[in-house]
This record gives sequence, C-alpha cells and structure tokens, in this order.
Amino acid sequence: MISSVDGKISTGDVDERDVDKDYLKITGLKEGLQQYYDLEQRTDIVSVNSGKVQAKVGVNTRPSRKEKIGCTFVVIDNKPHLKSSGVKYFIESSRGLVLVTTNKDHPAFKIKADNLNILYYPKKIDFNDVFEKLRSKFGFKRATIQTGGTLNSILLREGLIDKVSFVIAPALIGGKNTSTLIDGESLRSVSDLNKIKTLKLEKCEKLKQSYVHLVYKVMN
Repeated sequence: MISSVDGKISTGDVDERDVDKDYLKITGLKEGLQQYYDLEQRTDIVSVNSGKVQAKVGVNTRPSRKEKIGCTFVVIDNKPHLKSSGVKYFIESSRGLVLVTTNKDHPAFKIKADNLNILYYPKKIDFNDVFEKLRSKFGFKRATIQTGGTLNSILLREGLIDKVSFVIAPALIGGKNTSTLIDGESLRSVSDLNKIKTLKLEKCEKLKQSYVHLVYKVMN
C-alpha cells in the first residue's frame, strides 16, 4: 500500500480522487512515485483486492494486456463494482480471478472460463473461510492484500493480516472522510482496546525524494 504521512490512501473522498493519477500532478510527489510501483512488482503471486478499488483504477474500461500479469487476483465484490468487461479483463490479462461475493446476480456468474472461480456467500462473507479455501482449494500459501481502508480493517480485526508493508509519500492530505490505511468502525470502550494490533518493525528504508518504505510484523 501507499499512504501519505497522515495515513491517507486517497487524495479525497470521491471516486474521482485517486493517488495513482493525482500524485503525478503534484511536484514533490510525482518525482518519487515510480519507486512504489517498482516495489509493488515484488508482491506475492496472489493479490487480494476490492471490486470498488479495481473499478476506481479503471479495469472495467481497460483493454486486455498482450502479456499476462504473473499473479492471480482475488477480488471482493458485492455491489457489484466490476462489470462483465472488468471480469473479462482479469481472466484475459492475469493468471486467473477468484471472485468473492454475496451477490447472486454478479455478472461473473454468466462468464465461463477455466481460470475464473467464484466463492459465493449467501448472506455475509466469511473471510476466515475465504482464506482457508485459498489455501486448501487453490494451494495459495500467501497473499498480498491491496484493498481499501474499510476492508483492510475487517481483515485486520479478524487476524488475517500478519505483515504490513507500505510506502509513505511525503505529503499531508487531511480530510476526515478521506480513506486511511485502516478505516472501519471506531473503537469506543475499554474492551475494544484488545482490537488494537501492535507491530514490530522489520524494515525501514529511506527511498529517494523523501519517500519511506516500512515493513512491520503484526504481533497479536
């Protein structure tokens, strides 16, 4: 993930605002942004994403790649945010797509492909079951999670994140409604404090143009 110094993973609270396109317009950020994309290429061969984020970055209108991406995408998508064209993009441009949804009318159900698999949950997604199936059914031992702040918070609360690797961009964005690395419901009571995850620093690397790469192990 990439975030600003104040933890924002977007440049605003509307879909039109997006780090990937907006940082390129800002002097002091655009010069070092490529370092993040270079690090992103070193992720696991399984990438967990949300349909909302993928639609935001344009997969529904993106043409298929001539050379396939060397990873399998696991996309959580209930609304749905992915259109048929977005589903086909993943099928044609990557090793495969595992769609996780509660929406029985998702367009993916109308598409047949050897590298398309659907994990359907009638009421609520059981994320512990999802990751167990990724391991037992598909043989995936590790996955890189690249979702939005709300889904990140769910996975963190359920103990499904064991390591945090993110690049800090030299920027302060602000905005109380702008998504952060971890969003979700706020903690209120003393008993909620056990939901806080402590971290152990494994790597702190100063990059060019005042960017920083941090890697933490999640301790509890």
